[in-house]
Amino acid sequence: MFLRIPLINILFFSLLSFTINANNYDDKVMTSGLNHLGLTVKDLTASKDFFIDTLGWKVAGGYPDYPSVFVTDGKIFVTLWQTKNKDKVVSFDRANNVGLHHLALTVNSENTLNELHQRFLLLPNIVIEFPPELNGDGPTIHMIIREPSGNRIEFAYTPK
Repeated sequence: MFLRIPLINILFFSLLSFTINANNYDDKVMTSGLNHLGLTVKDLTASKDFFIDTLGWKVAGGYPDYPSVFVTDGKIFVTLWQTKNKDKVVSFDRANNVGLHHLALTVNSENTLNELHQRFLLLPNIVIEFPPELNGDGPTIHMIIREPSGNRIEFAYTPK
């Protein structure tokens, strides 16, 4: 079976490739992974407790004078920054705000994903957007929640 690609698409991508190369960009990747992710939170204690007590992460630092806590799962770091004025907090609207749509974290098994879901059901300050389900046609199974400050976090398991 032959793949049929319209000639106009071939010409467009050839021109695009030429334009990129003509700008003296080489193919070298200029970054090497996620250093850390910073989330602004409306309740630093509740968000820290979520990462530490619910997910089992560890505190890795922070700045009391610029209220923040750094947390890690041993592979990535998340910086939690306290908002300056809780009365002026604007909740995130994923459909209309520019910025972080969600943080996606990998879990190691479907059992872990289900255990997290059960934990989230018991927490009063967690919003479960949807429970574990196939992501599209699969095989990845995922769920999305909003942690105590409203940041969206996806948990995903992809069978090997």
